[in-house]
Amino acid sequence: MDSPHGAAVRARGFGLRGPRGWAFRKVDIEAGPGSLVAIEGPSGSGRTCLLLALSGRMKAAEGHAEVGGLRLPRKMAAVRRISALGPVPGVSDLDPALTVAEHLRERVLLQRRFDGSLRALLRPPAERAAAARARLGEALGLAGLDVDALPKAGRTAVRDLGRLEALRLSVALAMVGRPRLLAVDDADLKLSEADRAEAWGLLRGVAAGGTTVLAVCGEAPGDAVVVRTDAEASHAPAPGTTPDPDSRPRAHDAGNGTGTGTADETRTAGETRTADETEEGAADALAETRRA
Repeated sequence: MDSPHGAAVRARGFGLRGPRGWAFRKVDIEAGPGSLVAIEGPSGSGRTCLLLALSGRMKAAEGHAEVGGLRLPRKMAAVRRISALGPVPGVSDLDPALTVAEHLRERVLLQRRFDGSLRALLRPPAERAAAARARLGEALGLAGLDVDALPKAGRTAVRDLGRLEALRLSVALAMVGRPRLLAVDDADLKLSEADRAEAWGLLRGVAAGGTTVLAVCGEAPGDAVVVRTDAEASHAPAPGTTPDPDSRPRAHDAGNGTGTGTADETRTAGETRTADETEEGAADALAETRRA
């Protein structure tokens, strides 16, 4: 079956405010289908909130974005239908008590129950089972997860997985639904240099297969479209371009729209935004999402 067609991601002046301040502001993005987009910035700068807003899970307060031609925040439900979450702590965590096989079986059953077309549901059970196996095998291949190579194969508990193996499992679960956009939080957190390279190789492979990937990280790879969420960020050049020494946005210029984006580059007169306010706003917005 053909690879899913990735969703283009565009944003202009995109911002989200929590009860105690802005989680992020003034974000501009321009990324084509099948792009690898790295959301880079320090912890507490609104990276996860931006990830969830672009995948239709949090409602922005200003500006707008489009994912696969669907305008946010108006079309949040439609964006959720074409996107999937990989690991997002507190939102889409793996259950440490379940085994790898149990997670995979549950995901396939949910996919069949809620996302299957009427025509698919009317097919003979043997055909549906074969289709489910093929879809699962496709997702495991994209994630690079060899279940048989795990310590106890499918009976390995999630709590016994290494950080990279858990990432692969989360990505495999997300890809069962063949989304047009995959959102991954903390892609490089607590990984060795070698494992970090493997993690980016995994996400790069998903993007090469046709799915747009949004990945929160501490340090973006050189070939990604980079979006920064810290207030002091300067514009990074788009992959394959030469940096412009005069490209840092001025007071009226929030972004260059060439495949990079920054948050909160500008402020209105008399407005200030401290790192503490940003972290509080992001934390409050995340807390509201987890309660929803």
